[in-house]
Amino acid sequence: MFLFHTRSLLGKKFCNVHLTIMARRVTRVLNVAEKNDAAKSLADVMSGGHFSRREGYSRFNKIYEWDFNLLNQNCKMVMTSVSGHLSNYDFVGTYKKWHGCDPVMLFDAPIEKKVMPDFQDIKRTLEREARQCKILVIWTDGDREGENIGYEIIDTCLEVNHRLEVYRARFSEITPRSIANTCRNLGPPNRNVSEAVDVRQELDLRTGAAFTRFQTLRLKKVFPEVLADSLISFGSCQFPTLGFVVDRYKQVKNFIPETFYKIKVTHTTDDGSVDFNWKRHRLFDHTACLVFYQICMENPLATVIEIKTKPKSKWRPLPMDTVEMEKLASRKLRITAKETMKIAEKLYTQGYISYPRTETNMFPKELDLRPLVEHQTVDPNWGAFAAGILQHGPNPRQGRKTDNAHPPIHPIKYTNGLSGNDGRVYELIVRHFLACCSQDAQGSETSVEIDIAEERFSIQGLMIIARNYLDVYPYDKWYAKVIPVYQQGEQFQPTAIEMVDGETSPPPLLTEADLISLMDKHGIGTDATHADHIDTIKSRNYVGLTSDSRLVPGELGIGLVDGYNNMGYELAKPDLRAAFESELVEVCEGRKDKDTVRREQVEKYKRVFIEAVQKATRLDEALSEYFGTAQAYTADETQQSHVSLPVRSCPRCGNPMVIKTKKDGGFMMSCTGYPDCKAAVWFPPSVEHASLENITCTECQPGPIQKVKFKFKRGSVPPGFPNEYIGCLGGCDSTLTQELGFNLSYLRNDTSTGNRSGATQRNSGQTRQQGGRGRPGPVSQDSGYGSSYTNSNSTNSTVSRTPGFLPTGRQRTNQRGPGGSGGSSGGSHTGWNGSEPATPSWNNRQPLGSVTSMLNSGSADNAIVCNCGNDARILTVRKDGPNCGRQFYKCAGGGCDFFLWAESDADSAPSGGGGDGGGFGGGGFGGGSSGGTGWTNGNEGQRPNSNVWGEVVCKCNQAAVKRTVQKEGQNKGREFWTCPKPRESQCGFFEWVDDAGSSAGTSTGYGGNSGFGRNASFGGNTNRGQKKNWQDRQNENMGNPKKRKITCSICHQEGHTKRSCPQR
Repeated sequence: MFLFHTRSLLGKKFCNVHLTIMARRVTRVLNVAEKNDAAKSLADVMSGGHFSRREGYSRFNKIYEWDFNLLNQNCKMVMTSVSGHLSNYDFVGTYKKWHGCDPVMLFDAPIEKKVMPDFQDIKRTLEREARQCKILVIWTDGDREGENIGYEIIDTCLEVNHRLEVYRARFSEITPRSIANTCRNLGPPNRNVSEAVDVRQELDLRTGAAFTRFQTLRLKKVFPEVLADSLISFGSCQFPTLGFVVDRYKQVKNFIPETFYKIKVTHTTDDGSVDFNWKRHRLFDHTACLVFYQICMENPLATVIEIKTKPKSKWRPLPMDTVEMEKLASRKLRITAKETMKIAEKLYTQGYISYPRTETNMFPKELDLRPLVEHQTVDPNWGAFAAGILQHGPNPRQGRKTDNAHPPIHPIKYTNGLSGNDGRVYELIVRHFLACCSQDAQGSETSVEIDIAEERFSIQGLMIIARNYLDVYPYDKWYAKVIPVYQQGEQFQPTAIEMVDGETSPPPLLTEADLISLMDKHGIGTDATHADHIDTIKSRNYVGLTSDSRLVPGELGIGLVDGYNNMGYELAKPDLRAAFESELVEVCEGRKDKDTVRREQVEKYKRVFIEAVQKATRLDEALSEYFGTAQAYTADETQQSHVSLPVRSCPRCGNPMVIKTKKDGGFMMSCTGYPDCKAAVWFPPSVEHASLENITCTECQPGPIQKVKFKFKRGSVPPGFPNEYIGCLGGCDSTLTQELGFNLSYLRNDTSTGNRSGATQRNSGQTRQQGGRGRPGPVSQDSGYGSSYTNSNSTNSTVSRTPGFLPTGRQRTNQRGPGGSGGSSGGSHTGWNGSEPATPSWNNRQPLGSVTSMLNSGSADNAIVCNCGNDARILTVRKDGPNCGRQFYKCAGGGCDFFLWAESDADSAPSGGGGDGGGFGGGGFGGGSSGGTGWTNGNEGQRPNSNVWGEVVCKCNQAAVKRTVQKEGQNKGREFWTCPKPRESQCGFFEWVDDAGSSAGTSTGYGGNSGFGRNASFGGNTNRGQKKNWQDRQNENMGNPKKRKITCSICHQEGHTKRSCPQR
């Protein structure tokens, strides 16, 4: 018993090992179809109906398995599917948002192709199955879109298994014979075809998004009552399609009928009455026709001068391609092209018809049509006709078009179980196929020509001899026409000779079939996309249908076409898109590079878009004819609608940086990658307007970097400086940073994103002084500051600028400042000097230099103006003291606290050490009690937390904004200063406006008792540019360290807080 049990175990173990070895020899093949129905049909055909089914992650896409011999290998076939395109292109970051950027930036914005959220389960299924397989076979449709979907599948699978062998299955019908032939001829996928689709998708995304956002956002504001809830879309195929409808409508509307005249001869016999047609057809001159009529009436005898009889044929239809199927279904069955394609795809996946997306109208010689005709012999309606075809053999009429991928549309197998439109479309395809394989209808045509007074008239009769294909094809009509029998030379008296008139008539409005013909003729879209474009213009209400199913444009559709035509850009004409479609064909054939085509086409549409935005009022004018008076854009809205081209690429993240208008006024240059990237340049308040110039900086690298034109407010720039200036924000323009106070700190390295602008050079050092430690902002070398500054950690950093780059590395020097030491407690200076100064913040920009040059300049634009914008008043200090006799500027109306010293002696400008305080650098500022320079605010007119321009600054050295308390309570309606940044990034600065006003008269400027001198040397607590906290500001009131007492926010009494307030 034990021996038997042991043998049994050994036998089972041997069998398991044998099965494992055999399993290892079986190759797993992953097959992926475009849709689940196709996957199921393919599995059924290839397995002979013997397959198993299991679930994938997507409940709509099953997995089918069976054993099969493929590529001379025993294979385990795993068949699954996608649901059309697995991935699509989309913008990244802020570009996805309608208000995230100027629409013109979408032409250059970064895009990515990624799996759509709804198809993540399909992706997971593909990844799981691909890991276990050795071979991948793509069974998607054989058109361009199918090839692109195939590459989406390939990319997904190769990400998890790069060793996969990839094959492409090309087939036109799901039949055993066709699939077996396909398996024997597997080949590589065609990347050129897929790339052509990528180019088309990218162009459609960029042009569609840019124009759609522009149209929708603008027209909603111009016509809010009509278009407030409308999406006014644009497409480079959609618009030419709309253009065809509008053009035909205008032809009908603008048609002017003309009266014409002709002569009609009637002859009545026992065989009936016939009308002879005048050989001149018709005349538009009444008098001329009347003359010919009178001549005929003078001698009305008719003579038969010619009788001709010839065979006449009515040709059977060509094999059916996609365009013909859509047109026939629309004309004969009254089924839209969109629904027709949907039904045809369903019939294809069910195995009833061949692939419905084809441009071929000729059957290949190797395709045996006899079995296809035999399947139809059992039908009671057309079975007898099919049997008759087999007696003579199928003889299809051949066309001239082929896509070398799929044969014409034809039935695969017979069914009588279809109903509704499905059955009607299937019947159309079967009857068309049988008619194509039959014979032309045969007839005999007789022409009789007569002469009356040397004027010729004729008539034609038709006798049908053999109907042939007409017996099975009721969609064509051919009627016989019986005429009397005439003999050569016979004469007869006409029953009547009349001069009749009529009017020319306009062409009819387009039907859907007519529109498809025009799209196909002019190359708009493909056979697979015609229906989608027509459906789009219907759903957008650009066009509608009349009672007889003809297309008529709506008011919005006409207005859009007219508006763009008035601009001079015929976007509604087919030429632009047709040229693009022809280039896509060349990309498919490998004759053109996809990147070149994409770049050229994007640039072409971008130029059109830019000029269209500039001429947008013509769009408003065109639509106002239908929607009433257009609401005028405000100045701000007009400015916002102007195209904002990128100034440069962000040195941190690579996204474009553009000029924007701040919410509270003013301008800035910011990165479009916000909020992921916060690189920005906040322009000084002195900038009244900023615009991009078409000038590229030749110094800054990497480029290109466009220069910007700045217009400054009156009196806000240094004396002699022009009110308009063109500068570069790439770092090479020292005038912007040193004279105008632009802060280009965005060029500094960012540890999270890296720096793409160039190298960075850092110098560091220490300063030991008896004063307190601080971190003043960077200063200018030529202003007497020196080139070092102290931070809160007693480390000095000096940035050395090269055009377009950031300084890198560290260079340490240990030397005494060039200006020596000043004062008894100035101390020594151990600093780090750089070749150029770091860029100062605009909030800490240098004050105006000596006013002497300004007074002598005589420039009205550079007059001294106060914070109110009015000319300042010049006064003289009369009070005894160190400043007695000095002149200063003050607000003439008393409306603001503007104050500025006006030095009359140029020698008093800051060019050396000063007073008994310590000088700093090569041109240190005077300090001590007798300090003071032409740059200081002195002892009056300044808040302790304001800059030299009278602006209240927050902790981050930016101009604070004034807000009003809205919350119910004691402080409701009270105004306060706070940080201008968004709430999440504010520095915490807060100050009541009425409290700030009470501290006026103190000074944190340069000179006086708080300048760079004995008590406030560089590095001290009151240095310019230092980031101070709230307590520091309260303690720096002219050297008085008195702290502010605690005040209750409820009763406003000192000595307690709101928590212990008795009124609480």
